[in-house]
Amino acid sequence: MKKILVTGGAGFIGSNLVFELVNQGYDVTSIDDYSAGLKKNEVEGAKYINMDIDMVDNIYNDFDLCFHLAAMSRVQPSFRDPTKYFRVNVNGTMKIMEWAKKNKVKVVYAGSSSRHHDPSDSPYAMYKFLGEEVCKLYKNSYSVDVEIARFYNVYGPNESLDEIHGNVIGIWQTKVKKGLPLPVVGDGNQRRDFTHVLDIVDGLIKIALSNKVHEDAWELGTGINYSVNELYEMFNNKFKCNRINIPDQKGNYKLTLRENDDLINQLGWSPKDRLKQHIDNL
Repeated sequence: MKKILVTGGAGFIGSNLVFELVNQGYDVTSIDDYSAGLKKNEVEGAKYINMDIDMVDNIYNDFDLCFHLAAMSRVQPSFRDPTKYFRVNVNGTMKIMEWAKKNKVKVVYAGSSSRHHDPSDSPYAMYKFLGEEVCKLYKNSYSVDVEIARFYNVYGPNESLDEIHGNVIGIWQTKVKKGLPLPVVGDGNQRRDFTHVLDIVDGLIKIALSNKVHEDAWELGTGINYSVNELYEMFNNKFKCNRINIPDQKGNYKLTLRENDDLINQLGWSPKDRLKQHIDNL
């Protein structure tokens, strides 16, 4: 049985990953500082350690594999606290790489589709870019077995409903519950490759269990994108809600769409467009 460490295992993506790993019979341990992760996301059968990523050196268990998901997320909040984002997303990733090098553990790192845009657009984009570069440094210079999984606009069960740190789907769910109009940034024509968390989990596990090495990153997007205006129509059809346009924001990319099909072609990944179904079932 593989012993697996999941950083950020009580968070949105982490909790879905832990659930599936436990379901498949793996011995799973999560470390999470619960700044974004929630106790209610904990999965029976997994072990949980309340720990900052900086303290990963204190983990001595004989792990075979690590999914490094712990990170400060979202673009807009990163402008308010760039120092914290650097500490967690860059320095925290370096700590994981050092730990993996010392303990000879394979790592799957959660990258971001923001990598395809100018990293200087936001602290978040810059530090996720640097996180990927740290992984490549340790892969090429220290022979650490690390693969990058680049995520696109993830949604699904356990997604954050926080109005600051949530994604647009989570934020809009909260607005609907409060009877408030849905804020649409700019003209709403920006397009996003929304990817269901179950597909993300499936892709992560395929990457982890494969011996294939990617020279850049495995891309986890559906290859389909929707405008925010189209997303609003899905919400309006379900909830009959109003909208309000708010000024455009720094770091608000005009388009995200999966850049390569390597995960599909080489590892048999098959993502599904579940966006409308997800919203209809909210």
